[in-house]
Amino acid sequence: MASDPSQLTIHFQPDRRLDVIDVNQHVEDETAGFLDAYRKALYCSYHTTAGYLEETICNRLDQHPEQVQEFIAPFRELFPFGANYQHDQLHLRKELSPEQRETEPRNADSHLTFIGSGLENCVTYPSDPDRPVFFVDLDGINKDNQVRRDRRTTVIGFDEERVVDETELTVPVSDHPIDSVSLRDPRLCIFDQLHEMLAERGITTGRVTIDLAPTEKHAGLTVNEYETLLMKHDLAEVLRDPLRFMAEKGRNMLSDPGAIPGKAKNYAKYDLVRLVNKVVDTLGLSESLVERIIDKCLAVPAERFLRMKRSVTLLVTEDETNGEGTIVQGRYQSPILVQWRKSDPQKRRLRVKLTRFE
Repeated sequence: MASDPSQLTIHFQPDRRLDVIDVNQHVEDETAGFLDAYRKALYCSYHTTAGYLEETICNRLDQHPEQVQEFIAPFRELFPFGANYQHDQLHLRKELSPEQRETEPRNADSHLTFIGSGLENCVTYPSDPDRPVFFVDLDGINKDNQVRRDRRTTVIGFDEERVVDETELTVPVSDHPIDSVSLRDPRLCIFDQLHEMLAERGITTGRVTIDLAPTEKHAGLTVNEYETLLMKHDLAEVLRDPLRFMAEKGRNMLSDPGAIPGKAKNYAKYDLVRLVNKVVDTLGLSESLVERIIDKCLAVPAERFLRMKRSVTLLVTEDETNGEGTIVQGRYQSPILVQWRKSDPQKRRLRVKLTRFE
């Protein structure tokens, strides 16, 4: 007999800044037998510097924490800590109080690594207590004061899922080639529309999947913090010219800033070959693939090297105040549409799918 979906929220603290934590072990320690009762499990992170790899990638990494760390390592090299990111200039962060500036972590590198490596806020795996599901924390300890972060993740156990509604949305974008839009922006009314659809369909446990329409090019989706300096400066700099970004951020020892444009490409091409080789070796792909990947990176670097996603998943759970389904997001999380080439006309099309867990 099938069981109704149920949920469990786990709280924990990482042991190091980059930590790979088996959430299933925490689930079993807290509620033994929870995973055995279901066929599938959805895992949801509430954080913008910690999340999950999709199941296919984790399988390629032999479900081993050291392999996961090796996979993340090239992206940490691409986005090194303390590399003069605008997001880390805390005196410029107008949303922070003086007290918050004293404790706010400098973690732009972790945000960019999350986005660039393709970490996700929500993933679905077979519900199996004997196999690990890794929560990858990129900023588990504040590097400035060594304070461990408080983390939480929700696990939804379910047997079946059924798509109950689909629609298409249009999102306006600017005429700038590089742009980012928070889909949580109340002016767009997207979340209002989604919550109306959830209420009409009576979905209290499930997910909302947002995909770029197949015809949309040079754009991606992620779930992260929509902070102006991070999105409009740091991420934009990466998308505008990843090779130069690698040279300037990763090679601060260049003594002649005026020579960076010429030298940057040469240094970064060398780094790119080395970093792509690391990723390919870690995933166990063929050597012949390396050359093809590098060629594509150099031709269209932003969309080929960074693992920008074309879809995001948002968890839906029951709001205890009104009994209706509500989209679950952490305090700083927002689904974000990113483009790195101008869209003509100035809009992007999204396809939305509402799924009920049963």
